Amino acid sequence: MDKAYDHKKVEDNIYKKWEESGSFKPEVNPDGEPYSIILPPPNANAPLHFGHAMYVVEDILIRYHRMKGFAALWLPGADHAGFETQFVYEKHLAAKGESRFDYDREKLFSDIWNFVQNNRGGMEDQLRKLGFSLDWSRLKFTMDEDIVKIVHENFKKLYDDGLVYRDLRLVNYCTFDGTSFSDLEVINVEKDGVLYYIDFPIKGGGQIQIATTRPETMLGDVAVMVNPKDERYKSFIGKTVVLPIVDREIPIIADDYVQPEFGTGAVKVTPSHDFNDYEVAKKHKLTFPPIIGFDGKMQNTKVLDGLYIKQARKKILEMLEEKGLLVKEEPHKMVIKTCYKCKNNLEPLPLEQWFVKMEPLAKPAIDAVKNGDIKIYPKSFEKLYFQFLENIRDWNISRQVVWGIRIPAFKCEKCSNWMVSTGEVVEKCSKCNSNDLIQDTDTFDTWFSSSQWPFATLQTTGEYEKFYPTSVMETGYDILRWWVARMVMMGLYVTKKVPFENVVLHGLVNDPLGKKMSKSKGNVVNPLELADEYGADAVRFALVYGTATGNDQSLSYPKLEASRRFTNKLWNMGRFLIDFKPDDAKAEISSHKDDKEIIEKLNDVIKKVDKAYESYRFNDISEILYEFVWHEFADKYIESTKERRAQAQPCLEFVYATILKLLHPIMPFVTEEIYGKFNDKPLITSEWPTISR
Repeated sequence: MDKAYDHKKVEDNIYKKWEESGSFKPEVNPDGEPYSIILPPPNANAPLHFGHAMYVVEDILIRYHRMKGFAALWLPGADHAGFETQFVYEKHLAAKGESRFDYDREKLFSDIWNFVQNNRGGMEDQLRKLGFSLDWSRLKFTMDEDIVKIVHENFKKLYDDGLVYRDLRLVNYCTFDGTSFSDLEVINVEKDGVLYYIDFPIKGGGQIQIATTRPETMLGDVAVMVNPKDERYKSFIGKTVVLPIVDREIPIIADDYVQPEFGTGAVKVTPSHDFNDYEVAKKHKLTFPPIIGFDGKMQNTKVLDGLYIKQARKKILEMLEEKGLLVKEEPHKMVIKTCYKCKNNLEPLPLEQWFVKMEPLAKPAIDAVKNGDIKIYPKSFEKLYFQFLENIRDWNISRQVVWGIRIPAFKCEKCSNWMVSTGEVVEKCSKCNSNDLIQDTDTFDTWFSSSQWPFATLQTTGEYEKFYPTSVMETGYDILRWWVARMVMMGLYVTKKVPFENVVLHGLVNDPLGKKMSKSKGNVVNPLELADEYGADAVRFALVYGTATGNDQSLSYPKLEASRRFTNKLWNMGRFLIDFKPDDAKAEISSHKDDKEIIEKLNDVIKKVDKAYESYRFNDISEILYEFVWHEFADKYIESTKERRAQAQPCLEFVYATILKLLHPIMPFVTEEIYGKFNDKPLITSEWPTISR
């Protein structure tokens, strides 16, 4: 063995041997009990970030179960990441002075496809660099034709079962990115705003003062509203207001929704641009066309048309002031819905979209966890899971982006009838027989297609019967609602089975100061750079050591350095053992009390490690092994054998070989390299240690 361990000389060669020998395939244990994990597919549009390094948890589980004799399948994939990928590609276009508007649909889709394919290979190589033993022969992509076919078929099934419907509703719309979002994708940000007090003239004399944070939308008002119990305004109810600037008449209505203590206790109702106002106006049968367009400019106002929202606010305030109707302005804290990507304010805009009825799907998903069919680790996250499903709203699955799986729905231009297919082109209207049909230009929300990922991947690889339900879904707790809950709902709906038996949630990896990593903050750390500096094994060990499952952690350079020292310690112990080959060394472990004691301690370690695996306590596994290897084996036992080295050598080699096996799932490269110095058989497919008698 070389004097020092050099991970740069070892890792790529070892991974190549593993992959070429088929060691990642479940077929290495053809008679083993099935054990499967579907990799949460990383976005195919960009390199890995530090969150992807936490795939180490899945690799630990797969390697452990492979050594335990299971037919262990870890199926890799990549997500087309519809909106996010188009967002990234548009930044690429902007750097060239271009935009999405410079291309037709087909050309833009084709260019993004090529962009994604060029990025995918690099991402997959990065996964290899961290030692992830994925079965690359079963690689899937969310835009594979067979996956798309399944997504189309299940959309049609939902539609036929009355669980998908099309409706004109207010949606959260980003006028910058040109698409709507579901409620989960909205980021609520508290900002310092202004409350404007405006006098509205009453027809026949008098006025009523309203308070609003959005004076620019007043030209789309359909009513002024007060609380029916508010004594100040009881005589106003039923009267008519003359809307300033445009002199349109609107009623004063009463509704319990109004909070008398807010502002003046009188508010304006703008149904096309406020979710609550939309519901109130619907109840009172009041409507008005939207005055903000999907381009973020004013429309249908005559006096403000063509202005952006901020420009329109400035102008309307000037006009109100000129008329003496702007009474005062007050600072006001307000919560603004913002786009999670571009950070611009989202606009509530009326738009026809496809929605999934969630309540019928949510109940079975709740029962699956309550009944124990699915177990969530840590258990504390069950509360968040139930909270989401018990208060769930119908899911807007339409996205106004080109990149993605296009919705197989067709509208008759003659009678406006909508028809849904399983992907094939509909050529004749089912209602009027017209041939004048046009396909919906929207694509599915990426979360809709990925909610079907566990069963879709296995159906398309022909191994659904063997590996479904999958054993574990391991992912970050931050997408428990976005993805995990939706996979449970769709899995139960389509297959009548849970998609996985256990959900294991890891925490976030923050920067060394505990701040979330973000490109805009400039604090992003590339996990591959750390792997290059410290070795993949050290990075892997540092990610699970000292952090309980589900907890956030801060990137710790001292912990990385300690993990690298541990790697070197393993190597040096191997050199110590391999360099000693006396002629009179006994083949069997002696009955010396120190040998007996270290075997007893080793047995205890195996028991504790196996038990920790059962409850997904990876920090316990790493800490138990670190303590035993460094302190019990190296510091105490090895030191105690120096006066009887020949007698102790068989025990030393046995315990050391067992240590390598126990550490292999966490630190695969260095353990494989050392193990190969003592054995012909590769460590990756060796048997997991059992209790020694």
